[in-house]
Amino acid sequence: MGDSLEAYEKLPRELGTLLFTHEISISLAESCTGGLISHRITQIPGASRFFEGAVVSYSNDSKISILGVQEDTITQNGAVSEWTARQMAEGVRKLFQTDLGCSVTGIAGPDGGSPEKPIGTVYIAISSNKGTQCWHFHFTGSREDLKLKTSSKALELMISHVKKLKQIG
Repeated sequence: MGDSLEAYEKLPRELGTLLFTHEISISLAESCTGGLISHRITQIPGASRFFEGAVVSYSNDSKISILGVQEDTITQNGAVSEWTARQMAEGVRKLFQTDLGCSVTGIAGPDGGSPEKPIGTVYIAISSNKGTQCWHFHFTGSREDLKLKTSSKALELMISHVKKLKQIG
């Protein structure tokens, strides 16, 4: 358990160090991870120095009413789409007035998938004053595996994003 716990905590610790050092604040909009990314970040002592808050927006209504996702976006593209992920990241950044907003939306299964969007389809977006980027992934495994893989990938992308913003090798 020691090795897996260390690996589980490594990414949020690295992100936290970068955010604290460079005085960057973040907020999260989580759907398919159900708050797991927030949980991993808040396990790190001192997270309140850079982590402003999060919204677990599981329903379409919460994506629209809390995060400001356009109803047409969800109607035309679905809750699991690049466009929804982008609007979620931008909405949470605006809501908490943070430097970075990160969102995740996806299909964790065991049902809910389709041929166009199978189980394991995930979109992760990061919004900053430089714009919004979105990535599309397809993860495999159980529901728990998908949530863990999505949370780890989101943390990795935030680390990479901060390094690029601050031009860190």
